[in-house]
Amino acid sequence: MKLTVASSPHIRGNFRTNRIMLDVVIALLPALCVGVWMLGIRALLVTLVSIATAVAAEWLYSILTKTRNTIVDGSAIVTGLLLSMTLPVTVPYWQVAVGSVFAIIIVKALCGGLGQNIFNPALAARAFLMLIWPLGLTKYPALEVDAVSSATPLHHMAMTSLPEEDLLDMFLGNCPGSIGEISALALLLGGVYLVFRKVISPRIPLAYLGSVAVLTLIFSKTGAPILWMAYSLLSGGLMLGAIFMATDYATSPATAMGQIVYGIGCGVLTVLLRYFGLYPEGVTYAILLMNALVWVIDRYTAPRRFGAKKGVEKA
Repeated sequence: MKLTVASSPHIRGNFRTNRIMLDVVIALLPALCVGVWMLGIRALLVTLVSIATAVAAEWLYSILTKTRNTIVDGSAIVTGLLLSMTLPVTVPYWQVAVGSVFAIIIVKALCGGLGQNIFNPALAARAFLMLIWPLGLTKYPALEVDAVSSATPLHHMAMTSLPEEDLLDMFLGNCPGSIGEISALALLLGGVYLVFRKVISPRIPLAYLGSVAVLTLIFSKTGAPILWMAYSLLSGGLMLGAIFMATDYATSPATAMGQIVYGIGCGVLTVLLRYFGLYPEGVTYAILLMNALVWVIDRYTAPRRFGAKKGVEKA
């Protein structure tokens, strides 16, 4: 009889990695389609370069290290797709490729592979690109690739003023921004799909968005707090981060209470970084900072073992 020794968990369900990754890709398609429609064909090319480079990096790493090829699980495709969604359409293709390689090799593979990474690979890659080539990630065209650069709604809010776009345009995607963040409606549709498919729990997105809503309503920078709150929710990568980035299995808490604490923490840090940070956006760094605290959150929100008594040590 062959005995297989492996770490927990040992209970298997119907959820498979490739199925989950396929659901995430499907959920992101509405936002991607809006991005391509509004920003032009270059948005699709940036996405394809990001995905192709991510897949190639994972394949080459498996060959060079003589490890199991994990391309079939679809995680590299999702990483490349998510990274492209956080980038402006004007970013040079070679920078997109560097970001994908960094996400797969440095953040994911060298940390042990899928499920072992501490930080979200796509967000870590975006932070890396922002650190090395900030100009490439801060130029946003006015809805056409060949149009002059335009300030995003979040840039207007950084100057303590409401954006020029109305709320409906921002909800639908008729505003400048990164490829996958301009349409809140498309992102919400993707989020509903993931919840319906039981790929994610609504706890993290609701806690994240709810905390941002409360804080921006209380600490409004204008005389119209409700409008300020609404624009804060629809601006930048908040919807993309709350629904698709903060809910990453490997970098978010496993406990229900921990997910709520984690979501609130992401929201508080996002508002603080938007209000006092060097850049208008705070989602990337807020989620990465909370990624680093997940082990602490899981430790202190773990449910008590059945039958165990607090303060009683095992003899």
